[in-house]
Amino acid sequence: MNGKGSSVAASPHVQEVEISGHIIDSLILPKILDAISARGGTFRIDRITIGQRRSDPSYALVEVQAPSDEVLREIISTISDHGATPVGDVDCRLEAADIDGAFPPAFYSSTNQRTEVRLDGRWIPVADQEMDCGVAVDPQTSTARCVPMSEVRKEQLFVVGHGGVRVFPEDRREGKHGFEFMNSAVSTEKPKGVAVRQIAQDLHRAKRDGQKTLVVGGPAIVHTGSVQHFSRLIRGGYVHKLFAGNALATHDIEQALYGTSLGVRLDCGDIAEAGHEHHLRAINHIRRAGGIRKAVEAGELNSGIMFECVRNNVDFLLAGSIRDDGPLPEVITDVLEAQRQMREQIRDVSFCLMIATTLHSIAVGNLLPAWVKVVCVDINPSTVIKLNDRGSAQTVGLVTDVEPFLRALVHEVEALERSAAS
Repeated sequence: MNGKGSSVAASPHVQEVEISGHIIDSLILPKILDAISARGGTFRIDRITIGQRRSDPSYALVEVQAPSDEVLREIISTISDHGATPVGDVDCRLEAADIDGAFPPAFYSSTNQRTEVRLDGRWIPVADQEMDCGVAVDPQTSTARCVPMSEVRKEQLFVVGHGGVRVFPEDRREGKHGFEFMNSAVSTEKPKGVAVRQIAQDLHRAKRDGQKTLVVGGPAIVHTGSVQHFSRLIRGGYVHKLFAGNALATHDIEQALYGTSLGVRLDCGDIAEAGHEHHLRAINHIRRAGGIRKAVEAGELNSGIMFECVRNNVDFLLAGSIRDDGPLPEVITDVLEAQRQMREQIRDVSFCLMIATTLHSIAVGNLLPAWVKVVCVDINPSTVIKLNDRGSAQTVGLVTDVEPFLRALVHEVEALERSAAS
């Protein structure tokens, strides 16, 4: 069988797929074959070429057989996400959305991997790559992009089925992305110093090359007494965007105004008298000032993470939740609007550091394309596990407390700065 032979067309339950790239050392081919068997299908490798060097790609032509069309479609849908492309000169099939806010029933569900669709005989890249979206196509401009369900508009054309779609999984070979310190997604017992050093190198490289680093932060940055470390990273130009919630900003401002976080004095650990009111008084102070930026400009907020963001032109986005007090004026309380603004701000991000926030980390992980490096630092390993389980496979994790991590990270990046200067 040569990949387009008549025997494929003769059986409705057979489909040939092509797989190319680093499919051996990245274990893509075994994953695809296992997925075929697990879903009730069988396979035959008709052709395989294995690269001789680590830099050489490999290629496999695999015949997939299934007991029914339905099972075959399910198998093709699953293995397409791993980069298996059905053989055949077929354009993607388009169908118009019949209502606002919903895809056509047979829509193609996107991954966070680089994707192309075939239109008028040409493969075109899909823009705004994001998992769990539909792919909208404009035949007039020959463009395609990922669109979330909430933004679907009636009459928009969407890709349906998997024909004419191909996915390019990211290369996960060891060391490819500079994370040699971890062979698994979660690092609990590997040397922390080596891990922190390599994260510092990524931050330094991003700054040097004019790339953008996003930090997704939780209130534990404040609770653990790490504001000074994080502020030094901001002043050093290592943070370009900050995503957080009402809590981080509130407790950061509480510390700046009252020296406490959740009513606990961060200098000595004592509970301040009436300290339980401090977070609410901090929110009230900023609301009366007209917002965080206005409070900084008026000289009413003179230290802390939010102060440094304003002074150093770091974009910050605060997304609210149902349990927020206040909230602060800058907090976006419409979750769909928060998602929309997050999507806009991550377009030029090349590195993402997630620190001690499970819900915000998962939310941002769902929006990031697979080629953005992600490091998640949390005392709870389940945060990283959840990120990987939800499709953010590029995430690697460091299980440690926030304060020693940020203290060591600042030490490493400043050592790199001194080395570069000399």
